[in-house]
Amino acid sequence: MLTPYQKFFTGRPTPRIAQDLLGTTLYYHGPKGTVGGLIVETEAYLGENDSASHAYNGRRTAYTESLYGLPGTIYLYQIRGHYCLDIAVQAQDVPHGVLIRGLEPCLNSEQMAANRRQTGFAISNGPAKLVQALGINSRKLDGQPLENNILTIDIARYYIPREIAVSSRIGVNLNKKDGNAPLRFYVQGNPYVSQMRKRDMDLSKHGWD
Repeated sequence: MLTPYQKFFTGRPTPRIAQDLLGTTLYYHGPKGTVGGLIVETEAYLGENDSASHAYNGRRTAYTESLYGLPGTIYLYQIRGHYCLDIAVQAQDVPHGVLIRGLEPCLNSEQMAANRRQTGFAISNGPAKLVQALGINSRKLDGQPLENNILTIDIARYYIPREIAVSSRIGVNLNKKDGNAPLRFYVQGNPYVSQMRKRDMDLSKHGWD
């Protein structure tokens, strides 16, 4: 039996879940205190039939096992020496995931900047950047549930984007079958969205309604 929290991460299409995460708050209660930010950018990955997914063609390894977990399971993976945060969605053994790509700091932003040794929007305008800004530097939380954890998402309270923009995913080989799939979602105008051009930034309200 799924908890009400787990049910948020299933029961509707994965792209819809990716959009519903925009405006929720991601928290990390780490050794240097609690930090957090509003989720402003996500990408949906559709499992075994998605050529960009870690589970494409039924690939299942010890490393990717968390992607097959219960909805709301943390999937922390490493790419080019950096960690990225993915959330398993849909039923157990259905390896769909939502990558968290951009985060607007809203709690203890000074610590997030210190963790990144960076200032400005570059603190957390990318999937590896935001994990580093949170202070996560290992896969220790991989496979654990988000619910009631030191890394969690508050789905009960959220900001409403004025406009949700849609594009193809970033960093996906365009020659792949699903390279151009419109599965990236972001808060239009938010300066913490990766690759957001300065001329498109909403510097007053950051794209919130």
